[in-house]
Amino acid sequence: MSNFFKKYLSYLKNNPGHYWFKDKLYGWGWVPATWQGWLVIALYVVILVLLALTIDSNSSRREVAFMFILPVVILTTLLLVIIYKKGERPRWQWGNPPDREEK
Repeated sequence: MSNFFKKYLSYLKNNPGHYWFKDKLYGWGWVPATWQGWLVIALYVVILVLLALTIDSNSSRREVAFMFILPVVILTTLLLVIIYKKGERPRWQWGNPPDREEK
């Protein structure tokens, strides 16, 4: 299993385009590859937690919609825009492609 993590870390470090987010090795999507990418993800999670803390059992449906759901949708859209602009173009892959193999 540690061999897998070594290959994965090697894949993330092989980043000549200086992408904040690289393609996942398995499946479709991205993974943070630099400290900037990790910072964006950390801020996203912290803001989500803070938004969740504003909701309690006394919150009305309207309050939940405008104080939680709408900000989450906007925040998630912003996250995806940042990832798309600062990351590799998304594509489906299953493992390290031959043209990206470590030399």
